[in-house]
Amino acid sequence: MARKVAIVEDDFDQRENYADALKQSGYEVATYANRREALQGMQRDIPDLAILDIMLENEMDGGFDLCRDLRALSPTLPIIFLTARDTDIDRVSGLRLDAWDYLTKPLNMQFLSVRINSLFRIVDSLGQKSSDVAKSDMLVVDDLEIDEDSMSIRWKGQELSLTLTEFWLIESMARHPGHVKTYENMMQVTRQSYVERNTINGYIRRIRNKFKEIDPDFKHIQTVFGVGYKWNPAD
Repeated sequence: MARKVAIVEDDFDQRENYADALKQSGYEVATYANRREALQGMQRDIPDLAILDIMLENEMDGGFDLCRDLRALSPTLPIIFLTARDTDIDRVSGLRLDAWDYLTKPLNMQFLSVRINSLFRIVDSLGQKSSDVAKSDMLVVDDLEIDEDSMSIRWKGQELSLTLTEFWLIESMARHPGHVKTYENMMQVTRQSYVERNTINGYIRRIRNKFKEIDPDFKHIQTVFGVGYKWNPAD
């Protein structure tokens, strides 16, 4: 069965160009002109991947708002921002919403198709990994419990409220306690094409704060200055 890609773009010609290119690549395509139509459509039929413009009709940040809505609907849905807005602030804002990629217009249609194929390979890899882990025990490191199947994490018996990217970063560190995850490693873990060190630092800061809401004495994520981070097991 063909995978379904949703395109949310208020410019008719661009929307049709994207749709035609992806249909030629074998995808089923649903198109929407604004945030309201897109949310209603995807609530009825969630796609396998969504491509969002940021400026949608009269909403300057409509794509950002839609991304938040979609994250509540599906924490694991691959989302790509495809927009003319190319500032670092916009890129960081998009990635902090857990978009999987941030691409700027104009864009070669062949590159878009290749990038979507790449993201679907990641989806397949994650699905296989979850299937393999489901056959084994949950990953437990001291007071940390990681359930790959439900993509949830508990600390001292309490579940953390995490984004998908935060889950991936914690899992990557905890899977090899005491081993340093370099910035380059962690950039790959996010599955995003544009990630700076400051973005990784921001993710880790928010992760630490979420652990400290449960355990004010939490100190298990150690900074290795200039290199990256590691998960320290209990003494």
